[in-house]
Amino acid sequence: MPEPFGFLPVDKPHGMTSHDVVAAVRRATRVKRVGHGGTLDPLATGVLVLCLGAATRLSEYVMATRKRYHAVVQLGAVTETDDAEGQIVAEQPIEHLTAADVAAALSAFNGEIEQIPPMYSAIKQSGEKLYQLARRGETVERTARRVWLRTELLSYRAPYAEIAVECSHGTYIRSLARDLGAALGVGGFLADLRRLASGAFEQPIAWDILQSAFADGTWQKYLADERTALPHLAEVQLDAARARVIQHGHAVRAANDVADGTLARLYADSGVFLAIAVYEDGQWRPVKVFQQQKA
Repeated sequence: MPEPFGFLPVDKPHGMTSHDVVAAVRRATRVKRVGHGGTLDPLATGVLVLCLGAATRLSEYVMATRKRYHAVVQLGAVTETDDAEGQIVAEQPIEHLTAADVAAALSAFNGEIEQIPPMYSAIKQSGEKLYQLARRGETVERTARRVWLRTELLSYRAPYAEIAVECSHGTYIRSLARDLGAALGVGGFLADLRRLASGAFEQPIAWDILQSAFADGTWQKYLADERTALPHLAEVQLDAARARVIQHGHAVRAANDVADGTLARLYADSGVFLAIAVYEDGQWRPVKVFQQQKA
């Protein structure tokens, strides 16, 4: 029986790690290859896109999409992890802060900015993950990352600021909370987070509904295909001769009105998904070839 292929947009429950969700789905479906398209911390809930079967090879393209969040930042305190799971290490009074103050400070976090990742993150430095260093009480210099954000203050009821965030891949909302608190001079940390959208996915499947579907064997009806998951990539259909060339991992000639560097999903005339390819010098060069038929 062919291995299932597709994307499962799960509503991650509070308290579970992304790895916990992947492991649970792997056990329930008995699909060996299960990955995800963008980590959510245990504190967070919301859209976690799982990739099943050969679709795990497409996770990098899901990860690269923009995300939308509803974040709650608690002002007036700093924690060791930049979120509510860490111990409070400093506090400041916030009675003087108004909603206008918070909105003005937040306005600086729009467009392209430099952001320093939190110490409690999986980024590697000198071969070790930062959170491993942090757990030993070590703090090291981190390289700032260039990220893109669009933020809006939804409400401020001291000490909580509710914020709408749209952002690029690689953005840390914990860092945004930390930096907003620093900009206001009072400190801040992420108190709650919900991912509202991950790329094209905006309506995740509730965890309890998914558990029922696992139990009765109907879970595959929730699988989305690569067209749904990657609508931002161009779609190109090939005739039978060129499809065979692509399936053997070779480039094929194409129209000259495509910009170099364009990524596309390539299909056979029959509609079978063949490959992800990049356009270079008048050719589609396959980057990832998919021989396996979908279940």
